[in-house]
Amino acid sequence: MDKSIRHGSFEMTAAMLISGTIGWFVLVSGQPVLDVVFWRCVFGAGTLLLICAAFGFLRPGILTRTTFLLAVLSGVAIVGNWVLLFASYSRASIAIGTAVYNVQPFMLVGLAALFLNEKITLQKLFWLGISFLGMLAIVSAHGDQNESGNDYLVGIALALGAAFLYAIAALIIKRLTGTPPHLIALVQVSTGVLLLAPFAHFSALPQAPSAWASLVTLGIVHTGVMYVLLYGAIQKLPTALTGALSFIYPIAAIFVDWFAFGHRLEPLQWLGVAAILLAAAGMQQGWTLKWRRTVTP
Repeated sequence: MDKSIRHGSFEMTAAMLISGTIGWFVLVSGQPVLDVVFWRCVFGAGTLLLICAAFGFLRPGILTRTTFLLAVLSGVAIVGNWVLLFASYSRASIAIGTAVYNVQPFMLVGLAALFLNEKITLQKLFWLGISFLGMLAIVSAHGDQNESGNDYLVGIALALGAAFLYAIAALIIKRLTGTPPHLIALVQVSTGVLLLAPFAHFSALPQAPSAWASLVTLGIVHTGVMYVLLYGAIQKLPTALTGALSFIYPIAAIFVDWFAFGHRLEPLQWLGVAAILLAAAGMQQGWTLKWRRTVTP
């Protein structure tokens, strides 16, 4: 294996494993969702500011007025995505929220067809259908006996909303080609700080050291370090390998949810999760189905 690909694979794997533990730290912090996202943006902005300074991305001229405004707009979508996804964890569980969140590639396909006139092929529609069946399986399994059915469905709806906002952010970022991704991330989290500051509970700051440790980790490790690993990997790896390794994230999240909180998926939920991940993998990897026609003389 090429040394660059080996290094990139290690970075991508590490980034996805880190992402898989996000839900754990969100719930362990014990803080309201808006506060969690606010402090993640604060500590993430500080970390990314140092990283951008080290890479020389803070010099004038890198961001034009248009690219800056687009980065801010993508930041609004990304921050909203975090708020909805984190809110889904306590309602539908980390595993289910993360699995449902993985329908976002299909939402991106739909948005690209609407706004970029990209063609939706029959193959994409097939994988979309598989994903939809998986979603039906998850929705029909109303959680275990300790969960409220309404809360479970709300959690799924929140995860779907998060996926939609992520797809919007990805669509905007497509127009920022050539802009250093670390700088885009810095603008995004800085936007989050400004957006959420009015809603942060400064008069009721966390008292437990474990809460602060969780928030700092979310900002420094799950935002700053993870972005560096992820973007470093993307620059080194073929697109197909990047897509394949990205599925470490939901698998890690499912394991963390079981290990940390004892959440076990029901058979129907497992079936739905598998269908969504299979469909997402099929579309990202460009898998095609070929039918052989037998001709009778």
